[in-house]
Amino acid sequence: MLLAKLGPGVSLDEEAGGVLRARFDRETLLLGKFSAASLRHASEFATGRPLSAVRRNEGPEDKELRGLIQRLALHGLVEYRLARGAGGRDILVVEPQMRDYRPNLEKLDAARRFVLSRFAYLRRRGEDLILESPLAGAAFRLCDARAASAIALLATPRTLAELRSEPDFPGEEFLALLVDCRIAFATDPGKALRAGEGDEDLALWEFHDLLFHVRSTNGRHANPTGGLYAHADLVPQPPAARPAWPGPAIELARIADANDSAVAALLRKRRSERIFDDAHPITLAEVARFLDGAARIVSRQRLIEADGAEIEIAARPYPSGGASYELELYLAVDKCDGLARGFYHYDADRHALVAIEVTQRQLEAIIDDGQFAMGAPKPPQIMITMAARFGRVSWKYSGFAYALVLKHVGVVMQTLYLMATEMELGACAIGVGDIDLFARMTGLPFHVEGAVGQMAIGRPAPNA
Repeated sequence: MLLAKLGPGVSLDEEAGGVLRARFDRETLLLGKFSAASLRHASEFATGRPLSAVRRNEGPEDKELRGLIQRLALHGLVEYRLARGAGGRDILVVEPQMRDYRPNLEKLDAARRFVLSRFAYLRRRGEDLILESPLAGAAFRLCDARAASAIALLATPRTLAELRSEPDFPGEEFLALLVDCRIAFATDPGKALRAGEGDEDLALWEFHDLLFHVRSTNGRHANPTGGLYAHADLVPQPPAARPAWPGPAIELARIADANDSAVAALLRKRRSERIFDDAHPITLAEVARFLDGAARIVSRQRLIEADGAEIEIAARPYPSGGASYELELYLAVDKCDGLARGFYHYDADRHALVAIEVTQRQLEAIIDDGQFAMGAPKPPQIMITMAARFGRVSWKYSGFAYALVLKHVGVVMQTLYLMATEMELGACAIGVGDIDLFARMTGLPFHVEGAVGQMAIGRPAPNA
């Protein structure tokens, strides 16, 4: 039986007039006014209310309870128990990792074989055993050793009949949850396991690369991120400059040319600017020059490599491993003289901006995220998202494809920084973005073309 319950440290309180509020982490969230019948049932969320009862009925009370679950889920305050009956022992607890996650238990095809995803993994978290996948919208906290045993059974494709014959199998709901979260999948008899899981773009990913992509960005997990100083109470900060190695040193300053080159002067001048002059925003002409100098395709050609593979190259002004040039630029524009507020893709081949239709809420979210990440008093004028077409790299390279993408992000960030410095514009690199928000704005699956870096640009405020 699947039950919705409040997350750890969350409680519901009733105020005067039937208003319900949630308390968590010293915060209070007003949930709205509910009927007396719904308030009576709301107390069941402390231990778990069966989802089947809420979904099956269409009365006003059930609609209210569904709305309550959705509101709690939106704020990450609800999880789900799979238990052996309403008062039985938990088999597992489902911990949503994405705000829009809802368990959806579809009827499974008894004729199909089911197998564990190659992206699924078990790990210890404190004293709990956690089952996760970068493809999943939720993590599973295993509460029964038989659940872990069932996971091991799914290393080999098995039918429902074969699984039911195993004494430790927790039941069809257990498998349906795994399939719903893409931790397990129904095999295709005409395909190998790797090719049969998802699409051909997913087949290009290695386990460690996809996990790194999802867990080192925001949007597809509920783990804390950012400058949290999580280890400040455990160890002191390492020194800013490495202590010198012992032994004789060659003092280079005595023999260096005293005159800086133009490039060296530009490098020394580069700064991160977080405050922009909204009275005199960046202009469309400046954006055009900026993108032309830093990101436009400068040549295209086809080459035959030593192993006979034919590759197509579209070179930009910066280096790229294997001439992959997988990074695309997307501009979220808040203020730009001559360019309407909106979301655009930079077509580096045509040297053109192509408008992409997004909601105002999405546009504001990506700009606000940039402002928050920079710790800036005002929104950036333009937020540039670097998105990787991952297949351009993983088609050729194995073992370090995603690491290579991140190296390219650093290269492009420095290129954009230097172009902005030369044009006397402000720029600030941003360490982490929301890959799920970008996927919703573009309609692109996060594993096909996903956000991997961001930078704010604009006209710097005077004396910033």
